[in-house]
Amino acid sequence: MSIFSRKKDLAYLVFFIIHVPLVFCVDLYPLYPESIKPQFMHSLRKFYIDTYHDQFFTSPPSWFMMYMWMEALYHIPLSVWAIGALLRNDPKVPIHLLIYAVQTAVTTSTCIADYMSWSGFSNSEKIELGKLYVPYLALSVFMAVDMFGRLDRALSRQPTPGQKKSA
Repeated sequence: MSIFSRKKDLAYLVFFIIHVPLVFCVDLYPLYPESIKPQFMHSLRKFYIDTYHDQFFTSPPSWFMMYMWMEALYHIPLSVWAIGALLRNDPKVPIHLLIYAVQTAVTTSTCIADYMSWSGFSNSEKIELGKLYVPYLALSVFMAVDMFGRLDRALSRQPTPGQKKSA
């Protein structure tokens, strides 16, 4: 079945195609050695910080570095795999994207809870950050519910161990 007839999978595909370069260019910036950071990354990061005043990018809490490493070691490989898997309608997509979506929802929720507590930030500045973080959370929750539903339907068709298949 074509990706174009699977609307949710098409949306996930577009997300991952956009997500991969953004993670490399924005999120993982602090992990690169200074000598290999291209000028466009410096400019992009400066624009982001000047626009959103996101403290995660200026004075990140210690746990935020762990989240960056999760993106480097888990999100990137999974995202690259997901692009091909979604195109070929791989049957393993639901299990992998459920794990990805839950992990993303938890880490994004943590970030939202943290920035909502930042002192010295106006409500309008928090709303601006919310325009970036909340859709990411919403997509991850939607994806998790979708993937859980797919797995539930697939497993419901399977007999449990010791159970006979119904005719």
